[in-house]
Amino acid sequence: MRAWIDGRLIEDAASPAVSVIDHGVTVGDGVFEALKVVDGLPFALEAHLERMRRSARGLGLGEVDTALVRQGVKEVLSAEHIVLGKVRITLTAGRSPLGSGRFDALTPTLIVVADAQPPAEPTTAAIGVPWTRNERGALAGLKTTSYGENVLALEEAHRRGASEAVFANTQGHLCEGTGTNVFYVLDGELRTPTLASGCLAGVTRALVLEWFGGVEVDAPVEVLEVADEIFLTSSSRDVQPLVRWNDRALAPGPVAAEAQAVWRRREPELLGL
Repeated sequence: MRAWIDGRLIEDAASPAVSVIDHGVTVGDGVFEALKVVDGLPFALEAHLERMRRSARGLGLGEVDTALVRQGVKEVLSAEHIVLGKVRITLTAGRSPLGSGRFDALTPTLIVVADAQPPAEPTTAAIGVPWTRNERGALAGLKTTSYGENVLALEEAHRRGASEAVFANTQGHLCEGTGTNVFYVLDGELRTPTLASGCLAGVTRALVLEWFGGVEVDAPVEVLEVADEIFLTSSSRDVQPLVRWNDRALAPGPVAAEAQAVWRRREPELLGL
């Protein structure tokens, strides 16, 4: 695993490299993107950079130096060829006081790290959790490093034999998983929650809607109990059908299979720096 931090390539990504008073470390004050890597090339880099810009503005981190980000991505992917993996780009508020406040002048920290990862399983299981997403919260729709809720929810999923946990929002509407967007088929129609639900504007989610189709609908989370098909989307899972939702068994259906076929055909279009 190679890392690149503020213009410097680090041979050992596990070595000390970030200040102990970096706000990303002390309070989770940062944003990030995680991109799929195929045969040494990042997938959908432009879309991820655009979302990172939105997240950074929303968190008050200012403008992202995308040229510098590209340099970091290029260097870590050039250092070691990755057949299939992930590159993660993290931008924090940098050195700050030991509390929620920031210094008046930000000195952001930019980190890029890449590593190999195995292919996602062809199918998976997911559960609902009692905690909610706040669709009106300050971080709604931003991809921030504040992932404590996700960690706890994912631990619960693993405890119950699933790979993902799904949240409702404060209105009881289906929202998102800890690191995924959720699609489902009802009455022959492919649906996914609207961005107003508080879910993240997933890059894979947007591409499925663009390349394959579907409608954005806000509905109670209980809709998954009667859906004909359910699948998850993310940069590491692509399109991944569920074979179990809570205690309900499901079979991978034709809609998910068609969406997967479209994805495989079009994915190469967005590979590259």
